[in-house]
Amino acid sequence: MVNQIQVAKDGPSFSQLIFGVMKWGVWGHNYSPSEVLDLILASLDLGITTFDHADIYGHYTTEALFGKATKGAPAIRQKMQLISKCGIKLITPNRPEHHIKSYDTSKAHIIQSAENSLRYLHTDYLDLLLIHRPSPLMHPDEMAEAFTHLQQSGKVLHFGVSNFTPAQFELVHNRFPLVTNQIEASLLHTPPFLDGTLDQLLRLSIAPMAWSPLGGGLIFQHTEDERSQRIRLMANSLGKKYGDKTIDQILIAWLIKHPSNILPILGTGNIERVKAAVEALSIDISTEDWFKLWEASNGEEVP
Repeated sequence: MVNQIQVAKDGPSFSQLIFGVMKWGVWGHNYSPSEVLDLILASLDLGITTFDHADIYGHYTTEALFGKATKGAPAIRQKMQLISKCGIKLITPNRPEHHIKSYDTSKAHIIQSAENSLRYLHTDYLDLLLIHRPSPLMHPDEMAEAFTHLQQSGKVLHFGVSNFTPAQFELVHNRFPLVTNQIEASLLHTPPFLDGTLDQLLRLSIAPMAWSPLGGGLIFQHTEDERSQRIRLMANSLGKKYGDKTIDQILIAWLIKHPSNILPILGTGNIERVKAAVEALSIDISTEDWFKLWEASNGEEVP
């Protein structure tokens, strides 16, 4: 089973692995509501209870798909935690009033987005709402007003951000307590390990969430990219050392070794790959082996 991790002091507890739903709908697998429900139930059986949404997924349709799947089984809502994100405005027939892709972190937009998500997901509350991307025009006081309104009304329990720099995180956190920063982090995207992002969250005892923890699948593709080849070769070698583990299991084990308690977001819709990720949680990769993968990613030894 998958452990529950408290992501911040006075914050919520989420499953150590989070199921990302971005590709469940028209942006990927195009599952039916019954197939989505089967996937949710299988996930809950594994102990993965946290599901990561965003209002824009599927051009604003995937939350409704998830809601249709769970509407006939209301009892499972108490067994799961729902995350959503807002702030990006896409150009799509589903939002004809949008004329350019842009960001909106105004109080009105945040509140309206949260209420839309609640309606589509057929739920009374979100466990966590994230601002999807930092906007050059964002005002932390206005964002805090939106968060306070939604929290006091019981519609959203906790708040965080996604893809924020340490300075941007601090700016908002200074006005309203945030419980996570959802960031891109993997062996193909290592800047958060050195640019202060993970250091800041570790200092604040806030657990980050990592999207694209396997590098968006690029490591597994037959590519001439030398970096991916180096990582693949080293991960394959270490997989044999740790008991015939797969490359993706080694990459998950590498990520969760970081002391900040990174919660990987699984972007797959394949339950077998999810089961493999659960098994990866038991791999105790050594410090030297961690640095072997780091060296493979960077193409040179540490200074």
